[in-house]
Amino acid sequence: MILERISPRKWSLLMHRGVLRQAHSLVPPQPVPPLAQTLQRYLRALEPLLPPDELEHTHRIVQKFGCSGGLGEKLQRELIKRAKHSHNWISDWWVQWAYLECRQPLAVHSNPAISLPKRDFTDWRGQLVFASRLIAGVLDFKADVDSGKLVVEYMRGQPLCMELFPQLFSSCRIPGPKHDHVVHYGRPRRGPAHITVVRNYQFFQLDVYNSDGTPLTESQIHAQLLRIRSQSWKTDKEPMGILTSEHRHTWGQAYTRLLRDKINKESVRLIEKSIFTLCLDSPVMRISDEKYSSRMAAQILHGGGTYSNSGNRWFDKTLQFVVGEDGSWGLLYEHATAEGPPIATLLDHVLKYCKKPDTVRAPLIPLPMPKKLYFYINSEIKWDLEMAKQNLDM
Repeated sequence: MILERISPRKWSLLMHRGVLRQAHSLVPPQPVPPLAQTLQRYLRALEPLLPPDELEHTHRIVQKFGCSGGLGEKLQRELIKRAKHSHNWISDWWVQWAYLECRQPLAVHSNPAISLPKRDFTDWRGQLVFASRLIAGVLDFKADVDSGKLVVEYMRGQPLCMELFPQLFSSCRIPGPKHDHVVHYGRPRRGPAHITVVRNYQFFQLDVYNSDGTPLTESQIHAQLLRIRSQSWKTDKEPMGILTSEHRHTWGQAYTRLLRDKINKESVRLIEKSIFTLCLDSPVMRISDEKYSSRMAAQILHGGGTYSNSGNRWFDKTLQFVVGEDGSWGLLYEHATAEGPPIATLLDHVLKYCKKPDTVRAPLIPLPMPKKLYFYINSEIKWDLEMAKQNLDM
């Protein structure tokens, strides 16, 4: 995120007029720090990590790198040149090299998880009631983002750039043979109108807006979740989501094979385009009270393994809200498009929303049945699934 240098009063006026995106154009370009400052901070960061002899050796190398006419000055000039043609010279590099170039599995290695305080329900009925409120709360936050009414974050008295917030929704990471990329389908009033709900390894497309563009009420969402539950009894369905837990190179190859089939391609695209994913999990296995919180956090992070809820995930999806039958819940997110501050703001909004009473009555409008997403599994995909199961459980 970039610090904005316009006055708080001017920013407030812009916000009052509902033009958050126009206000972003006032954010100054990311500056290039002086070379000497960069090298000094680099050495300071190494001090607690290196023994004295290695630190002294590194000091000599850094001094040579930063001397007049050295490689450091040449690279600094190139960096300044890049900054003149880019609003933020570092963000593309950071996303590419810190995330998209990494080939480790997203599960555990990359995707952060947030386990939130346990709710006071212990069965599927309470699970669906709370999940309905959670969905409504996220949609309420998205409405603020889309309309430009989101309250601006401040740091040291200066507003922060807010451009990451719209990218939280309707976005997904796509595996590739050498590196991944991120797709973003969200456009206010014209973007996707559905979320993905997954239960018992089965994925559903749930439209969350009425025909007039208004979001479904909590009671409407609850009715739709009941329909999904009735269509998702535990069967021998393959846990397709486990494919996304693989090494990125392996998943990239399996992804290509998966999308050769028209049915599979349609299902995958609907998952990728969805506003976010809701994972309705079976209860966390309870061994003892002291270990329960750790197991609950692990459940949010990776689903607990092949024989638990890991098939209820699509690890490439930017936002995955997890709600268990036992009252456990949290958020798992893909890091390339989601950073900590926007996620914290989103969760703060949802937590406050969940404390409000539901006073909106459901309109008497018949809703279409949620669409179940199907997958055709040939021998190649079956093999990919078996390998993914083994690797996840290792």
